[in-house]
Amino acid sequence: MDYRDIITDIRRIVRSINLDSKRIQKDYGVSIPQLLCLTHLASKEGYQATHKQLTQHLNLNSSTVTGIINRLEKRGLIARLPKAGDRRTTYVALTSAGYKLLKQKPNLLHEKLASNLQKLTPDQIRQIQKSLALLIDVLEIKDLDASPLLIVEEPGQPPE
Repeated sequence: MDYRDIITDIRRIVRSINLDSKRIQKDYGVSIPQLLCLTHLASKEGYQATHKQLTQHLNLNSSTVTGIINRLEKRGLIARLPKAGDRRTTYVALTSAGYKLLKQKPNLLHEKLASNLQKLTPDQIRQIQKSLALLIDVLEIKDLDASPLLIVEEPGQPPE
């Protein structure tokens, strides 16, 4: 295997993430970050979370999460609820329409990856980690922020 095979394999991974993102957008009318936001709300007590909690879970900046919340609220998939006794805090809550959409969603690529990684031996996991660390060093991207979730922002599109 030469370096071109490695580049091709990386392109294959990136392309699969892009295709998964486009499929979800086309079939369900939401982006993967929006779907991840809904999924997180569904996992929380009372089906709600604060903006800060969503920002931390998605590992995205606050203004990006505000855009996600605005678009989901516009579609009726979430609602903003003021905290009783403290108007400075607002909860983001999953609506029945948002819950219904989640019941229809397929497994996402990162869910498939997580499930299949759990089937590997500890030695195989260490080998993958070591190889990825080397690749990150070669690409000089060690300081690049990243989420543990496989999401993509389309070039020319406003960030989610």
